[in-house]
Amino acid sequence: MATAVIEVFQAALGEDAKQTSTSGAGGPALNAAGGAGSFAVSDMTRAHRFLILGAEGGTYYASEPKLAIENAGAMARLIAAGRGVELVELIENISVGGRAAKQGPTLFALAMCARLGDVECRRAAYAALGKVCRIPTHLFTFIGFAEVLGVGSGWGRMQRRAIAEWYGRDPKALAYAVTKYRNREGWTHRDVLRLAHVKPATPGQAAVFNYAVKGWDAAAASELAEGDANAAAAVALLAAIEEARSADKPRLLQLIAEHRLAREHLPTEALADREVWSALLPAMGLTALIRNLGKMTNLGLVAPLSPATEMVVAKLGDAEELRRARVHPFSVLLALTQYKAGRGDKGSLTWTPVPAVVAALDRAFYDAFAAVEPVGKRFVVAMDVSGSMTCGGVNGAKAITPRVGAAAMAMVTMRTEAKCHPLAFTDRLVPLAIDASMSLDQVVRTCDSLPFGATDCAQPMLWALENEVEAEVFVVYTDCETWAGPVSPADALRRYRKATGIPARLVVVAMTSGGFSLADPSDAGMLDVVGFDSAAPEVIRQFALGAI
Repeated sequence: MATAVIEVFQAALGEDAKQTSTSGAGGPALNAAGGAGSFAVSDMTRAHRFLILGAEGGTYYASEPKLAIENAGAMARLIAAGRGVELVELIENISVGGRAAKQGPTLFALAMCARLGDVECRRAAYAALGKVCRIPTHLFTFIGFAEVLGVGSGWGRMQRRAIAEWYGRDPKALAYAVTKYRNREGWTHRDVLRLAHVKPATPGQAAVFNYAVKGWDAAAASELAEGDANAAAAVALLAAIEEARSADKPRLLQLIAEHRLAREHLPTEALADREVWSALLPAMGLTALIRNLGKMTNLGLVAPLSPATEMVVAKLGDAEELRRARVHPFSVLLALTQYKAGRGDKGSLTWTPVPAVVAALDRAFYDAFAAVEPVGKRFVVAMDVSGSMTCGGVNGAKAITPRVGAAAMAMVTMRTEAKCHPLAFTDRLVPLAIDASMSLDQVVRTCDSLPFGATDCAQPMLWALENEVEAEVFVVYTDCETWAGPVSPADALRRYRKATGIPARLVVVAMTSGGFSLADPSDAGMLDVVGFDSAAPEVIRQFALGAI
């Protein structure tokens, strides 16, 4: 894809492309399904969608490679038009705010800015590197993208300086990071330290660098100043990690407890032991806990009424820690779906779900969003359940189709707003027997069993008009691939306003990263929102209040 991106970037250097990229969304256009009544979104809006949703899995009407190249092309045009710094600000905001479930799209976009942008864009991209690349996996992924996008350009001064600053952290934290994430995406710390010519600023950093480049013997032989507690703590952690490789179980359990070792620090064979997982659990971060629920249940550690289950439920119930750890609602939804299924997408691991954990994951999904205050207006929440909404997976997850994702997102509004009526539609209305008291799992199963059909996103407004429903806000969850019906959604809303006298607003929540919206950008009462942006519920609230 990198070659195609560079070609798009080079083509975008023309004056016409610059004018296009700086403009807002275009007028009415045919979407990927060939339907009218859609509006081409601006390049910045498309970049926003890509950063949140990626292009994995594609859509019913657009393959994954095509979707990825189209989204990358939008960002290339922004960079070529001199809007790279603005794009970097968006990347940083989304990444630092934990608004995206996966970091791949943000890292790719940051690499584009670092390698294809002008001096100011590149400077901004490298200044953001430490904030966006919070763990070595992120750093290695960024470097890999930058290498592909900048073939022949080498490691410039900006990149070397930014990477040196990334490694200039507290020695013990650095030791933990380089041992937990030793290699990813074909890169190792040894490779990066040498290519970036990183020099240690303290004896503690020197010991960690020696370990990463030459191994434990070099780290153990490092000269440490007497009384340098930071350096001593780093070397002690490295020593414990080395010992853990061959320690017997009693000693291994002791090392885990004393040094708060992570799963990645242990030999593979130790991870088949229930006692080892029991020792890991107290210090386990929420992201790791969510990913390993199936394994711990398979081993019998997480079981009905067990102490480990109580600990898991308590951890998942800490809403503040969920947000502090940047646990994305989508990650919780995926964990809930897979845990409830009793097996993962890959491998042969199976387990019997523990009801208390299922309930805790259900609550954690809502807690992972920032607290949203009710607006108090009358909402119609309408979910597109057409055939195209069952194709592709949100963020590449096969278990979470756009239809399932829409149902989950809609429940946030339903649980927040007292005056809220849910609808489902294809080219006609579909009965939807859900309410705010239902669990997320019940809602997902209900929506996943609905019939297929064509797509007419005007149906919610036409229904409200025909039935004299006094709605103030329509929220439509869709992939924007509408083609059935004689009335566009924007025109349907205008008809509703004219007939009722209610200045109703329309929010279109896009569940895929395509280039079209059903919201008319020239109408201040219509808004395009990215699905599974953890900030989306608050954006919808502010729009419903008329604040934006």
